[in-house]
Amino acid sequence: MRGWFERFSKREKATTLGRPSLLIVAAAVFIPGAGQAEGQSLGGSEASVNRTHRQAQNHDYTFLTTSSQVRRFADAGYLVRVRPNRDFTLHNVSFPYARPEVATFIQRLGNQYRRGCGEQLVVTSLTRPTSRQPRNASTLSVHPTGMAVDLRRSRSSTCRRWLESTLLYLEKAGVLEATRERTPSHYHVAVFPRQYGEYVANLVSNARSGDRVANASRYTVRNGDSLWIIAERHGTTVSRLRVVNGISGSRIFAGQVLTVPTR
Repeated sequence: MRGWFERFSKREKATTLGRPSLLIVAAAVFIPGAGQAEGQSLGGSEASVNRTHRQAQNHDYTFLTTSSQVRRFADAGYLVRVRPNRDFTLHNVSFPYARPEVATFIQRLGNQYRRGCGEQLVVTSLTRPTSRQPRNASTLSVHPTGMAVDLRRSRSSTCRRWLESTLLYLEKAGVLEATRERTPSHYHVAVFPRQYGEYVANLVSNARSGDRVANASRYTVRNGDSLWIIAERHGTTVSRLRVVNGISGSRIFAGQVLTVPTR
């Protein structure tokens, strides 16, 4: 046991320990996710798989091979337990552990998802050692590193649009790679911990120094609405709507729930 721990502890400490507390505090900050990146898709590709695998290597992460190794990494603090809440649930997840930044990603995304479309986000897989990988898994899969999370594809078209738009936005930001898988139907997301941690830290910093919302209401977008129409109707501005809701462009859709600040 001691020899195993000494082989991995030096490189793992350099990448993960000491960071969970900062990132978990950031869980309530909005994720921008309304604008779909032009030319992007969630179809997946060999290049995407290779980029993800290179990120695992760049982070110097260990590809865990057995269930006992997953538990050891959790005991050592390199992986954290992902606990469901009102925003997201776990379904048939054998190893409810992930890198700290991935746990933060799930918490943030779950909160946004439930508020945006009215249902819980469903996580179907997290860290998975190579000995427990399905037969059709890629040999380059990063599930054994704790970097990946699988999300169930909703039956609701509104929820699918919201989630796919958000994943595409974050993929364009360079903090993850996302693929829509068909068998079974789900979204496979590989989070890049270092990049995502920096992304969250920047959002927290901007939120602390930026516009605070003292008075706000909730509004469900209807057919024919635009940010300009909603802003005019509620006595606010398009810029404030974008900041408060984390919207980078002008795209909104019917059924989306927005926080509307008032003067």
